[in-house]
Amino acid sequence: MLLLPCLLVAMDMSVLFFALPFLSADLEPTSTQQLWIADVYGFLLAGLLITMGSIGDRIGRRRLLLIGAGVFGAASILTAYAPSAEWLIVARALLGIGGATLAPSTLSLIRNMFHDAKQRTLAISLWTAGFAGGAALGPIVGGLLLEHFWWGSVFLINVPAMVLLLVLGPILLPEHVNPNPGRFDVLSAVLSLAAVLPVINGIKQFAESGVSLAPVVSIVAGVLVGVLFVLRQRTLSHPMIDLGLFGQREFGAAIGICVLALFAVMGLSFASAQYLQLVLGMRPFTAALWSAPTFVGMAIGTTMAALLARRVRPGFLVAGGMVIAAAGFGLITGIDVDGGLPLLVAGSTAIAVGVGSAIALATDLVVASAPPERAGAASAISETGTEFGGALGMAVLGSIGVAVYRSGLEDTLPDGVPDAAASAASDTLGGAMAVAEGLPAPLGGQLADAAATAYVSGLHVTVLVGAVVLTCVSVGAALLLRRIPASGDSEKMVEPA
Repeated sequence: MLLLPCLLVAMDMSVLFFALPFLSADLEPTSTQQLWIADVYGFLLAGLLITMGSIGDRIGRRRLLLIGAGVFGAASILTAYAPSAEWLIVARALLGIGGATLAPSTLSLIRNMFHDAKQRTLAISLWTAGFAGGAALGPIVGGLLLEHFWWGSVFLINVPAMVLLLVLGPILLPEHVNPNPGRFDVLSAVLSLAAVLPVINGIKQFAESGVSLAPVVSIVAGVLVGVLFVLRQRTLSHPMIDLGLFGQREFGAAIGICVLALFAVMGLSFASAQYLQLVLGMRPFTAALWSAPTFVGMAIGTTMAALLARRVRPGFLVAGGMVIAAAGFGLITGIDVDGGLPLLVAGSTAIAVGVGSAIALATDLVVASAPPERAGAASAISETGTEFGGALGMAVLGSIGVAVYRSGLEDTLPDGVPDAAASAASDTLGGAMAVAEGLPAPLGGQLADAAATAYVSGLHVTVLVGAVVLTCVSVGAALLLRRIPASGDSEKMVEPA
């Protein structure tokens, strides 16, 4: 029951990219409207997680989940039948608001429903696999629907699941409310949104257009508002976020693990999709099918982590998962222009096994560190951290890959390519392939080969950086979490030094 919302929230992050060409032909949005259609869902989802987690602690996690399910289902219908670009933007915004209620409410319900540490770890592992499954299934399901139905069908798949949740949720799910929540601070909610949105937006701009004044100003503004948010929390008797949680070593370490793990994984995800489609020449749907093994790997990793956590300390399991993931990154360094598919699939699956196990255990540590009445806020902190980690990974690792690509292409650019074509080719791999198609056969083929080779070189550097990051996370997890006992022990608490 609690896996359905996770699955659909993650799916909605990816299906739009398949539907965008079709809805663009139908609704004819401007370039600015296209950006808003693509971004507004993720922006509001990330920006409202903390607020929704706090609201759930006050009004009840089940109540928030059911309200969010209603909003998410209704917004899905509005999105599917949008008659204009403006309508679609508003509907996607409502989807983001609804989605922001689902993740923290489901995770906090797990915290309150499963008091036994072993059961809770297994439940959170399955919850983590649900998000991974949605991310993997989104392109596959979206591709299948778009081959047979109109673009709105990719959003209607949310509706039956939300109806099922609304019908069965009140029967199967218990309610949990903080008995002493205090007054909801509207100013804190505004500050949290005003802090997260500019930072996420700035990171995204940085990833798309490189270093410039606009993203720097956006990030700095968000950080400054974030400082005001923290100062505000220190003055409240019932703050939206209990800053004391960060004083617990296991809580801060677990948040850091989630952030850095998503940093490495999201930095690779876009690059590998480009490799499959533009270097190996796969259609988008075929490329999406090759992502299915990563979901299997994630399911294996999260399940094994839950079972092993009964006897092995979580710090050592997280460290081991990061080593497996780093080895997966190492495998991907062996891919080339012609035959890298087996190594890419094997490496990506290993990464999914390792990162899946680590994130499941780290998330369990986050929610276990918070008292039950603050589970919603703690869950929201964890989810916000993963959003930041993913955005940073796309920006930083993507920029590294682009820099290596441009340098490599500049050194190997065939003679005779016009300056304008060379400039377009150096921008992105997709641009290079489009330019190559318009050039005479010998020259176009040479440019395509040079661009593919340069892109693979950039991918190699990207995965090497990811491997180094995860290796460092492995060492940090082993050191910082070494005193936390296995969940099979009688009490899950930090041992004395």
